Parts: sequence; C-alpha cells; structure tokens
Amino acid sequence: MTIRTAVAADKPGWVDLWQGYLTFYGSAIGPEVTETTWSRITDPIVPVFTRLAIVGDKPVGFATCILHPRTWAIEPACYLEDLFVDETMRGRGIGRRLIDDLIAMGQRDGWTNLYWHTNSGNETARRLYDRYDKADDFVRYRLPLKG
Repeated sequence: MTIRTAVAADKPGWVDLWQGYLTFYGSAIGPEVTETTWSRITDPIVPVFTRLAIVGDKPVGFATCILHPRTWAIEPACYLEDLFVDETMRGRGIGRRLIDDLIAMGQRDGWTNLYWHTNSGNETARRLYDRYDKADDFVRYRLPLKG
C-alpha cells in the first residue's frame, strides 16, 4: 500500500470511495457538491487536499483535509474533515496509515495540530482515534445558514 496526494486521474476511484462514504453516513449530496469537492481537492490554490491509500492501482481509502490559519498560533492547523476506507479493506490498518501520514506531513511542514471529529456512536472509528489521543471536552454547535 502507498499513500499519496490525489491527482486528476484519481477521480473515478475517489468518486467510488466518496459514494461509499456518503452511503455509510446515510447522506445524499447532489452531484454539483461532489464535483465542487473534487475541484477543490485538485486545485493547488485551494487549501483542501486529499491523501489516498492505494493498493495495487486502486484507491481504497482517503483522508480529505483543510489546512487553515489560526488565531492562536502563527503556524497553520489541519482539519481532517473526511476519513474513509472501503468497507472490504477495513481492519488492515489503512485508516491508521492515513492518519500517520498526515501526522508526518504536519511534523514536516510545521502545523500546530491535526484535529477531527466523529459521531459519538462511531465506535469502530473511535477505537482507532483513541489510540492517538482522548476526545476533548468541547461541544460542537452547527447553525444552518441555508434553508
């Protein structure tokens, strides 16, 4: 398995994984959102990037992140927005390898931290995440601005 940054030619494999991710969360997102997300991932100006886990020549997992400035530090932070591994490939350490890859990138590039959140009932993911750190005590609020 290798982990690398997504490139334009990866779109079909990424779309398959993305659809699996949406299905896992029971979400329906319009094709324009998928297209815009992919466009952001592959645009070198936009601070969104995706690391793909590749087995053979097939993407089997992804980590999509947003690198952003902070108000409490000079260096940027990295928000891991989406992490997904194809359900047929789970249990092989792919999620751990994707997170470890991001940690190595952050240490190399001087990020202040890597952070993410997950559903409280996502026990499988939380077992992995708890190996890195304990969940903090912050409560998230989401105020919808579009009706």
